[in-house]
Amino acid sequence: MSIRSKLLTLAAAMLLASQAAASERLTLRIGDQKGNMRAQLEAADALRDLPYDIHWAEFPAAAPLAEALNAGAIDAGIIGDAPLLFVLASGAPVKAIAVDKSDPYGTALLVRPDAPLHSAADLKGKRIATGRGSIGHHLALKALDQAGLTEKDVEFRFLGPVDAKIALANGSVDAWSTWEPYTALAELSGQGRVLVNGRGLSSGNSFLAATDKALDAPARRAALQDYLNRLAGAQVWANQHLDSYSKTLAAIIGFPEAAARLQFERRQLRWQVIDPQTVAEQQDTADFYQAHGLMNQRLDVAPTFATGFTVPGAAKLAAQP
Repeated sequence: MSIRSKLLTLAAAMLLASQAAASERLTLRIGDQKGNMRAQLEAADALRDLPYDIHWAEFPAAAPLAEALNAGAIDAGIIGDAPLLFVLASGAPVKAIAVDKSDPYGTALLVRPDAPLHSAADLKGKRIATGRGSIGHHLALKALDQAGLTEKDVEFRFLGPVDAKIALANGSVDAWSTWEPYTALAELSGQGRVLVNGRGLSSGNSFLAATDKALDAPARRAALQDYLNRLAGAQVWANQHLDSYSKTLAAIIGFPEAAARLQFERRQLRWQVIDPQTVAEQQDTADFYQAHGLMNQRLDVAPTFATGFTVPGAAKLAAQP
């Protein structure tokens, strides 16, 4: 074969390769917790005609999801306000792009139904199970602070949700500071009673957070905006069709439908853009953690939010078929 023929063959191969790369569909790697986002999107049929693919990664709690974000194993994920702070404090290249507001009742301190505990003040000298740096950890510290106690007045056992649930049941701990849907399941199964709920103690904020790498790639950033639009619409649909949504969520997470419905119905979730109030709430949480020695230095949260993302208004979303 002549040099000219070889060059033409090489050029043709390069052209085919570039065309194949151009036609390859983008895949968003999304981290979810207990089917939260996926169930809404599937129940609302909001994943139809996606111009990209979604690879779902399911996590039992925020800590492993945070590790996946930090490692770049996922592009984006849903994460509570407190655990997000630890991701950011570690220097992870991650930013919050939207906030999911909720009634924080279900972020709660649970005790056994027959426990002789009636307020946070009764926790003095007791053992509390929760995830280190989780929204449950934050709630427990806030509840103790409000009761005039500190973390030195209790013994924390840092456990994942499954182990914490078992520890409460067998008496290895006296309380479990957790979140939905675990709170609803414990209540309805008769395995737990709410000692302290999150109202007035927790912001109720969760975030859709994405890696800087995903945000810096125009096509991936555009896909994230489309995903957020679909997610916000699906959430409105889920609130309007609780039975259908609860059935889908229960099947994904393996919980009874009644627990799936209760945890969602009372949270009254609503996606919105990052606003000054949300930034201030996140700063308060960061300052609280620093004051309690969980962060070595003050974290300025303002640079940890991405700008430019939008969320359709509730009226517009509700009007969608």
